[in-house]
Amino acid sequence: MTQAPAITLRGSHVIDGQSLFEDITLTLPAAEWTCLLGPSGVGKSTILRLILGLDTAGTFTGAIEVSDGAPLHDRISYMAQSDLLLPWLTVLENTVIGARLRGEKPDMDRAQALLTRVGLSEHQTKKPAALSGGMRQRAAIARTLMENRPIVLLDEPFSALDAGTRADMQELAAEVLWGKTVLLVTHDPGEAARMAHQIVLLTPSEAKQWSVPSTPPIRAVDASKTLAAQSELLAHMRGFRA
Repeated sequence: MTQAPAITLRGSHVIDGQSLFEDITLTLPAAEWTCLLGPSGVGKSTILRLILGLDTAGTFTGAIEVSDGAPLHDRISYMAQSDLLLPWLTVLENTVIGARLRGEKPDMDRAQALLTRVGLSEHQTKKPAALSGGMRQRAAIARTLMENRPIVLLDEPFSALDAGTRADMQELAAEVLWGKTVLLVTHDPGEAARMAHQIVLLTPSEAKQWSVPSTPPIRAVDASKTLAAQSELLAHMRGFRA
């Protein structure tokens, strides 16, 4: 696997004549977690789709630069807001679908180990319809971690989980994705305070860096510096609605 690069997005995005964001610069440091927050509708998910090279129902004017100059194609693992599990496949089959689609032999031992880590070892033969929303999200997390790509884009990957399971899955993701360049879109200031090397607040006019705790991620949920950062970030985000 190639080394994880840094990625920089510069530019503006317009949908139906309306500016979503204008003249922003967002840099994802190599091999670190960047948490992207901001009000709904400001373009967080659009940025993920731009990096992925997917349609955004709008026009992007700008550039996406990669530090090693290599194409992003086949180097990104992506988890969308919806789980996107294929309903006719089992949990285990969904976990290894990436390898199957590429014509590769899946590492079934690793897939089963990941399903154990996300608490789905006893459900791996079930179809998605038999799972709760939280279980489906955990299956999608396992599928994403299974891909082992140097760049990982996550769109609210823990949003459907209860607080305890969310903390467990955050810790698992931090462990498995160590050394990857990760962009995590989240609405949870506590999640950002816990997981980020870099926090970025997106508005229509800028991608502003926000200070992170001095301790390295992943941080304890109840650590004083984590809680202080969470409180300050939450107070600032409440101002988005003012």
